[in-house]
Amino acid sequence: MGKYSKVLGLLSAILLLGFSAASAADVVQLTLATGGTAGTYYPLGGAIGQIISQRTGVVNITAQATGASVENMNLLAAGDVDLALTQNDIADYAWNGTEFFKKPIKNFRAIARLYPEHIQVATYADSPINSIADFKGHKISVGAPGSGNEANARQILEVYGLTYKDIQPFFLSYAETADHFKDRLIDAFTFTTGAPNSAIQDICSLIKIKFIEIKDEKRDELMKKYPFFAREVIKAGTYGDWQTKDVETVAVQAILVVREDLPEDVVYNVTKGLFENLDEIRQAHYKANDTTLERAVEAITVPFHPGAIKYYKEAGIWKE
Repeated sequence: MGKYSKVLGLLSAILLLGFSAASAADVVQLTLATGGTAGTYYPLGGAIGQIISQRTGVVNITAQATGASVENMNLLAAGDVDLALTQNDIADYAWNGTEFFKKPIKNFRAIARLYPEHIQVATYADSPINSIADFKGHKISVGAPGSGNEANARQILEVYGLTYKDIQPFFLSYAETADHFKDRLIDAFTFTTGAPNSAIQDICSLIKIKFIEIKDEKRDELMKKYPFFAREVIKAGTYGDWQTKDVETVAVQAILVVREDLPEDVVYNVTKGLFENLDEIRQAHYKANDTTLERAVEAITVPFHPGAIKYYKEAGIWKE
C-alpha cells in the first residue's frame, strides 16, 4: 500500500507541476513603454503594470523606461513594446502623420484616458498681460524645441490670432523657463504638464505670479479645432494659499494605448484590471486619482481597441 501511495504521490506531483507550467505558459508577457525614471509615466506605469499583473493573473506587464510620448509611439510602430503611455495629442499626431511624425502610425489603438496634462499659462503678478491676446510683442517661453509643449503653444496662439512672428518666442525647458523667469528675461510662459509642476512651484517660492485663463469662446474654438483638448481647471490652492480661485484652462490627456494586433481578450483583461483595481493603483501613485471610468474615453481622437470597447460596453459607458 505504501508503495502505491508513493507512486500516486509522485504522479500527483508531476501533474501539479504540469498544471503549474501550463498556467505559467498561459500568462501573456507584455512590455509597457513609460517615460524617464524621474517623471510621472515611469512610476505610474510601473504601478499599473504590477497591480494589473497581480490582480488578473493572466498578464504580466513589465514597465520600461523610455523618452516618453513621442518615442513611445515610435516603439509601438516598430513592434518593440505592447503598451504605452502617451499624450492624446501625440497619439493624434502619430495617427495622422503630423508634427513629429513623417508618416501615419496606424498599428495602435486606445485603451483609456488616465489624467490631465494642464495647459498652464502664467506671468508676473504685476504684468500688463491679462490674456494670451496680450502676448503680442512680448518674450514668451513656448517650450523646448520639438516638444509637445511647443506644439500646444502654437495651437493656442493660433486661436488668439497670433504666430511666432507676433511674439518673441523662447524655446526653453521647464527648468530653463524657471531660471529665465526668475531673472526677468521672459515675460510669460506656457506649460503643458500636470499640476502642480515643480518648476512653477520653484518660481512661486520667489516671485508672485498670476495665471492667464483659457476660457469661454476661445476655449470652445480651441477644442473644436483640436479635439484632443478637454476642459479642465487648475484647482484653487494647487500652488499655495495665494491661489484662491480655480483657473479655467484646457488640458491634453495622458492615455494608455496598445498594439492593434493584441487579442481582444488580452486587452479586455488589461482594461478590466485597470478600472477594477483603481483604489490600489491610487494608493501606489497619486496621479491615478484623476483616472475614472466615467472619463475613460474622453478627448481621445484615435480608435479604441475592441477589447477596451467590450469592457466599456459592459460598464455602460460606451456610446456608439
